Amino acid sequence: MSIENPFYSPEAQGPYEMHSIGRFDLEEGGVIPDLRLAVATRGKLNADKSNAILIPTWFSGTHQTWDQIYIGEGHALDPEKYFIIVVNQIGNGLSTSPHNTHDPSITMSKFPKVRISDDVRAQEQLLREVFDIEKLALVVGGSMGAQQTWEWAVRFPDKVLRAAPLAGTAQNTPHDFLFTQTLLDAITSDPGFAGGDYATHLQVQAGLARHADIWAVMGLSTEFWKSGFWKDIPMLNGETTDDFTTFQAGFIRALFQLMDPNALLAMGWKWQRGDVARNTGGDLAEALGRITAKTLVMPIDHDMFFPVADCAADQQLTPGSELRVLPSIAGHLGLFGFEPTYVEQVDRNLAELLAAPI
Repeated sequence: MSIENPFYSPEAQGPYEMHSIGRFDLEEGGVIPDLRLAVATRGKLNADKSNAILIPTWFSGTHQTWDQIYIGEGHALDPEKYFIIVVNQIGNGLSTSPHNTHDPSITMSKFPKVRISDDVRAQEQLLREVFDIEKLALVVGGSMGAQQTWEWAVRFPDKVLRAAPLAGTAQNTPHDFLFTQTLLDAITSDPGFAGGDYATHLQVQAGLARHADIWAVMGLSTEFWKSGFWKDIPMLNGETTDDFTTFQAGFIRALFQLMDPNALLAMGWKWQRGDVARNTGGDLAEALGRITAKTLVMPIDHDMFFPVADCAADQQLTPGSELRVLPSIAGHLGLFGFEPTYVEQVDRNLAELLAAPI
């Protein structure tokens, strides 16, 4: 049984296309009988197919934020120069997900466990079979998209010429695992969750609100709240406020309460277990040593759960890489591009990376 949710419509998220890649066997042993990936493309593929850029999505996100913040004329990710493919990760609400599949064997609470590596394998198959793309000028992603970027660079080093993981690590840390578990427990603790077989996300509003409250504490920095920076950020209704609790309710809570609980759980499970060292029997140094892409590792300076030190440790193990710390008072949710200085720094870094000879 699929559930309608207007948050995941083209009207809400912007246009995209659905591509089926058929039966897909998952690394945890489950199967998606017909995996459908929601894909947004911008620009045109050139004759020698050398201008393809892949962007995987982050937790709770879709292609929309990339369209609004990072892609366009004047940005490094310019559709006039590049063919940009944004692939919505499995389980994110647009691609095959617990609430939108019509297959009774995997719907809702029956949805199988998906790993970051499954997303990357599916994306590689999509690019090869649908777009006939064998090499990527760049893979760039933030947060869970960064986890996928790392996996791409390790798993398919011959296909990735450049890589730019933003605010995400190659191997998830115990701290991050525990943090994510609180996010998931907030949802499942709601009686309306009904073991994952609720009739509508509206039955799980209390759990989604608690989930959002944790994001407000950890996803946004103490400086973000203390400084009053939020006073100039419009809430979902377009208005601003001088009261931080009103902002929290009108922005963070209001956003997450639109989403599907099972989609968040599916993404959270794989976030917790992101680990490129699974490719090398647990040896992180060996895994990162496989990378041949020119790589810019870009943590956010106020990020509290993908902190600079963790990202820097990955960078030091990655051949031919550089660390570029991004400024954002918003912390991890700086990925939403609240500050022009943040967006400008991302653009400068990506423009330099794309101009670098390989």
